[in-house]
Amino acid sequence: MEPYLGHPQRDEVPGRDRRSLSLCPVPTALLTTFLTPYRVPLFERLAERDAVEVLCYGGGARYVPGWFSDLDAQLEAATFPARRLGGPREALRLGRDYECVIAPFAGGAILPAAYAGARRYGRPFILWASVWAQPRSLAHAATLPLIRHIYRKSDSVIAYGEHVRRFVARIRGTDEEVFVAPQAVEPELFGRAIGEDEVLAFRAEHDLPEGPLVLYVGRVVAEKGIGVLLDAWPQVAPEATLVLIGDGPLAGRAAAASRARLLGPLARAQLPVAYAASELTVLPSIATPRFREPWGLVCNEAMYQRRPVVATTSVGAVAGGLVRDGDTGLVVPAGDPAALAKAIDRLLIAPDLRSRLGEAGRRAVAAYTYEAMVEAIDRALDRARSARAAR
Repeated sequence: MEPYLGHPQRDEVPGRDRRSLSLCPVPTALLTTFLTPYRVPLFERLAERDAVEVLCYGGGARYVPGWFSDLDAQLEAATFPARRLGGPREALRLGRDYECVIAPFAGGAILPAAYAGARRYGRPFILWASVWAQPRSLAHAATLPLIRHIYRKSDSVIAYGEHVRRFVARIRGTDEEVFVAPQAVEPELFGRAIGEDEVLAFRAEHDLPEGPLVLYVGRVVAEKGIGVLLDAWPQVAPEATLVLIGDGPLAGRAAAASRARLLGPLARAQLPVAYAASELTVLPSIATPRFREPWGLVCNEAMYQRRPVVATTSVGAVAGGLVRDGDTGLVVPAGDPAALAKAIDRLLIAPDLRSRLGEAGRRAVAAYTYEAMVEAIDRALDRARSARAAR
């Protein structure tokens, strides 16, 4: 991709490096926390197709693992226009310098500042919505009137899935301006063929015992249901080993659990082999006052390797329709160790069921592509521009 080289029709925005400047029309600003690997292919496509520039503001320490918090390194490696956002004060000026502003439901004061800045300069504003149930913390309660105003008055909304679209529609009173951008991961990475030699090498490298493996990938924190999973594990067939990839405050408990191996964070390129080496993947997330799993991309990743997923009712990929009980996976009530153990055992003793669910999952995840995300974002941009022009 050619680098962004400059906007001759306007002054350079303070803090923007030369990679973010172009001879093309004034770009759209897309705000986000970090340049997560699974978003990079999307940002590359949006930069090329819609002149999108990605502005990162960091933060979200509660939800981002420490090993992934080097924003400067991510920006340096970016293959698309990207830079650091200076904070709410700069967010208030985005409408002056960008044709349109897209901002997520995250970032504290960033969202209302970006919205106010777009309105100040008469620019289209698009909310990228991930929440599908109202958070119940005191901070969310205090800002609820303002956030609901942004939900209702955004020119259009991009939703993580059908579950988010339904939530947003209840607030707005309509879903006509809400566009679902299906959550995607890289099929060329997670769907690649994994040979038996790679599986054996993975087991040997991590000193994993013989017998079936049950895999968890993600932050090792309470809201991901790690406590529920560890409570359930003693009830699971004794020949199985629980493998956890990730880190977090509950890592010590996970490492001490019987028949469990905590591998810590692994390089993204190694994850497809981990899925292939396992019989199934589990995502036992629970709802808390601050958190409800927006999606759970590990479901997509596992499905590309034809591995069935056991997920809870608090997982967005369940509420959004990718993980369907008895069809593309198994769904259990959140926070129920006995039900979780029973579902895991059910898959461990039934290879035919694992195969059927795995094949169905692989077919279902094929529709969750970056191209579909771009198309939805394009529709949201068109609707937002039309709505703003009509005012």
